Amino acid sequence: MGTISLEHGDRLYWLGRYAERVFTTLKSLERLYDKVIDRDPSHYIKYLECFGLTDIFGDCDSFMHDFIYDKNNSYSVAYSLERAYDNGIVLREEISTEALSFIQIAMDKLDSSHNSDKSLCVSMLPIEDTLFGFWGCIHDYVYDEEIKDIILCGKSVERLELYIRLKYRTELINLEFERLCDILRRIPKNTPYRYNTEQLSILVEIIGGVGCKGKESEALSALARLFEH
Repeated sequence: MGTISLEHGDRLYWLGRYAERVFTTLKSLERLYDKVIDRDPSHYIKYLECFGLTDIFGDCDSFMHDFIYDKNNSYSVAYSLERAYDNGIVLREEISTEALSFIQIAMDKLDSSHNSDKSLCVSMLPIEDTLFGFWGCIHDYVYDEEIKDIILCGKSVERLELYIRLKYRTELINLEFERLCDILRRIPKNTPYRYNTEQLSILVEIIGGVGCKGKESEALSALARLFEH
């Protein structure tokens, strides 16, 4: 298409990022909670350190509650869902009302899980399933490939950032980076919403098939500036 404005492209990009942030955060918190139950109850502090945060919670339960439900915490599931919805409602004609409805359903399910007596993994499963429905709609109802690719680009960037921060396996980081590069190659060169080739070159040099161990800060900096205009 090549006619997407910078502002519109930015909304598409952040829709993808926030929707993926919800999903990967949930999966990461579930794994963290399992570790806390099985071993060290203070393991959540290591999670905070991945984001440069200090412990203000005192215990894992308070931390989990905040990182799932606190709408004022920019790292929380609730915050990211609201930001995804804010972008989605402006883009509903492009992404379909069906896709937008899945974000709303996820928000409703999160609210209803607040006082659930179920385990974390069980109570969060309906939200994760709803997000799969959202991404299914993006693939099924978005016919403009440029629009779809910008959303998917945001998704991949967010996943890659979280994988690096949370020290996921090198193989997963490499695979996600390959996916990101494939998406970037599909975005038309004449679109106003273009990636920064200098920052991509830095990422290629750092990750380039061997991961970014020891250079996480440089990789995260380049990712943050990948769509800097």
